[in-house]
Amino acid sequence: MKYNVLALLVVLCLGCGESKKEVKSTMDANPDQVRLMTLDPGHFHAALVQKTMYKGVDSAIYVFAPEGPEVNDFLNKIESYNTRSDNPTHWKVDSYFGADYLEKMIAQKPGNVMVVAGKNSKKIDYILAAVKAGLNVYADKPLVINPEGFQKLEEAFKIAEEKGVMIYDIMTERFEVTTGMQRQFSILPEVFGQVLEGSSEEPAIIKESVHHFFKYVSGQPLVRPAWFFDVNEEGEGIVDVTTHLVDLVQWELFPDEIINRTDIEMVQAKRWPTVLTLEEFKRVTGLESYPDYLQKDLDGDKLKVYCNGEMLYKIKGKYAKVSVIWNYEAPEGTGDTHYSIMRGTKSDLIIKQGEEENYKPTLYIKSKDGENFDNVITEAIEQHIDSKFAGTKAEKVSEDMWKINIPDEFKIGHEAHFAQVTQNYLRYLEEGKLPAWEVPNMITKYYTTIEGYKMAKK
Repeated sequence: MKYNVLALLVVLCLGCGESKKEVKSTMDANPDQVRLMTLDPGHFHAALVQKTMYKGVDSAIYVFAPEGPEVNDFLNKIESYNTRSDNPTHWKVDSYFGADYLEKMIAQKPGNVMVVAGKNSKKIDYILAAVKAGLNVYADKPLVINPEGFQKLEEAFKIAEEKGVMIYDIMTERFEVTTGMQRQFSILPEVFGQVLEGSSEEPAIIKESVHHFFKYVSGQPLVRPAWFFDVNEEGEGIVDVTTHLVDLVQWELFPDEIINRTDIEMVQAKRWPTVLTLEEFKRVTGLESYPDYLQKDLDGDKLKVYCNGEMLYKIKGKYAKVSVIWNYEAPEGTGDTHYSIMRGTKSDLIIKQGEEENYKPTLYIKSKDGENFDNVITEAIEQHIDSKFAGTKAEKVSEDMWKINIPDEFKIGHEAHFAQVTQNYLRYLEEGKLPAWEVPNMITKYYTTIEGYKMAKK
């Protein structure tokens, strides 16, 4: 395992919420062990990384942050994972609070991997500082939210290569089983054929994601910080959630292939706001009034948040469309939803998540071939699917449509996907390298979202 780690913090006292101004360091006695440092955790995804323990990862985690409710929420979540009755974790938390939290982390370097999930406006500067210090980076999306940030990201990847460290963003949606199944069927020519070029009216691939400001996480109502509604801090929707969607477009259309920015042509893009009342804002944030920095986004007493966006673009000649929509709260019994379609010469692969599907993502295969497609799908499942997802069945629901019934044991949920992505990242650290396509495709992914943002803002 290759790490540029020089020092290990001597743990003098451990505990959630404990602040230390001075620490002493010794030479690392175990350079092969992964040690996580969480910087400025402002998003609940930072805690979800540590909802699970991992082999080869030190149980001590180091937190560097400004004092405030966001880091307190992070520490409370870690404590809840440590004290739960079912498979509790045993993280030991060493915290430093202060305005110079970034400088302290860089100076002390008690760990070798920086975990960051919080204000998107600051994230790229954190990443740049970390790689310059020879630290690996494990970051929640998006890494950048504007053109200036993208320039810094390109610099960060160059420095990371020179320093022999990794930058990796947390792409949980690759591990959602229905999406993975869609990808699997798309590489079976007997089922899917070849992906169509598509058109602006009927793109080769569509990814649409619907999210909600008010939701429950780990069984508790999610309290969002007020800055989450400030597009200068969080980024507009077209550069935030669309990161996942653009990633899936690349990952599904061109599996394990390198995609360059020259392969991208932006066709059209747009943005629009979700409007919140003060009562809705109070319920999500716990605040009684809008902070000063949101005054710019007020229309009377209502808050306009530009969290919705859509882009149509061509990727290696194929038309792709991604869109993200934010509503205030999901209807009873529902949650965030996903719609997708991949159009092939032999069939379309469609993911729906509506009332008919009980608001659970469900994959359908719509045949264009007609005869004997029952046998084609059955054989494909037996030969290519069942070894990984035992018990998967195809149910014919109409003349040309089959529903793919995936056993519930494989539907583990969004929060559990963080452990799967982290296991992947740990394997890459062990091997000392990422797949050849990951870095160029990360750069192209953010190039795509920023080009969409620029066009939508015109």
